[in-house]
Amino acid sequence: MKTKIALIGSKDFTHHVVTAIAPDLPTIDIIPYIYTDPTEASKLLTAITPCDALLFSGALPYFFSKEAWSSITIPVLYLEQDETALVTSLLYILLHHGIQPQRVSIDLMDTSIIDHVASDLHLKNPPRHVKDCRERLPHHFDMREFTEFHRHLYESGETELALTSIHAVYDQLIQLDIPCMRMIDPTKSLIRKIHEAVSQAELSKRKAATIAAATISLHDERNNLPLEVLAHLMKGKLQSEEDSYIIYSNRGSIEAFLGTDEFTTLFEREYSIHIGFGYGDTAQQARANAEAALSFAEQNKTENCAFILNEEKELSGPYPAQTSKQQLRNNHPNSLTLAKQLKMSPANLSKLIQFQQSRSSREFTAAELSDYLQITRRSSERILKKLVDNGSAKITGEEMTYSQGRPRAIYELTFPIY
Repeated sequence: MKTKIALIGSKDFTHHVVTAIAPDLPTIDIIPYIYTDPTEASKLLTAITPCDALLFSGALPYFFSKEAWSSITIPVLYLEQDETALVTSLLYILLHHGIQPQRVSIDLMDTSIIDHVASDLHLKNPPRHVKDCRERLPHHFDMREFTEFHRHLYESGETELALTSIHAVYDQLIQLDIPCMRMIDPTKSLIRKIHEAVSQAELSKRKAATIAAATISLHDERNNLPLEVLAHLMKGKLQSEEDSYIIYSNRGSIEAFLGTDEFTTLFEREYSIHIGFGYGDTAQQARANAEAALSFAEQNKTENCAFILNEEKELSGPYPAQTSKQQLRNNHPNSLTLAKQLKMSPANLSKLIQFQQSRSSREFTAAELSDYLQITRRSSERILKKLVDNGSAKITGEEMTYSQGRPRAIYELTFPIY
């Protein structure tokens, strides 16, 4: 199966990647999402269909969208400008335009790059007219300020050409008839970043499949807590012992559970409950970490809570008060419309989206969906048929069964879920 990467960038940038780079990466599927202005990048997130990683064309759209993508569970990266991009661009200007570096106005994310290049190349006349973007992100950034920076220097005769790392500024300078050029993103850097996105996506999938254990300690009214339901919500198996209960599952399912209303309300009821979640490479390690996490939770005698200890011995909590807890609710404005089209309740549509977000793979079968939703196989197939007929899902292949019978269809959702 190909790794699917959502690429957010300007029209020219995404076109270059899709036409000049993607054809040489047969195992990677790059899906472009285009903005006119980097400040608009966050709006594109509501249109992104299930993918394995999200890659921004640069730091500006990445930082402008940070609040919007912070709850997304897939890896999020951006293409960073470095010394190679600057040197390549200045060399192109010198060879093709005959303009020295000190006669070029430059905007870029970090002006320290200029100092590094000047030192490495022993430049006698390094670029002098440089404007830094980072200090203005994200709340004090004004595109007009950068356009005016280049225009003033050119019209005053101090520079002969503007080198910009902002595609929208380039477009404005073209309209003003000011000689300009976009910062060159070297092909090698682009390919390296795409491969990094693939590596992070694979690592994220492996982590999602990591063995997880939940150790539950009840201090009163233990028989009133629906433990079997709790195990189902964690997509795990319940084991009971003398003074505690253990649920074995996987990391992806546990982290999906942490973002549900069921998890939050669990600690708001009359139960006296503490939970320790543990991740590990083996069931034994996961359980040991869960028991260690439970000990931290039980130190808080007056409040129900949970802690997580991962395989790297990193502790997080207490939940649900932990501010970094991921929320997996679907607030997409089209969800109600889609629910009506499919004759599904918004709650079931939300569960469908949570099902997709909790998985390490984009693809699934009707049997996996029916197990998650706790409905019959026939009901899940009816839901998927509606989704396919509506264009909100597609069949990507077939899975052979071990017994006789027709192969099972493999599905993938095609509507926005982030």
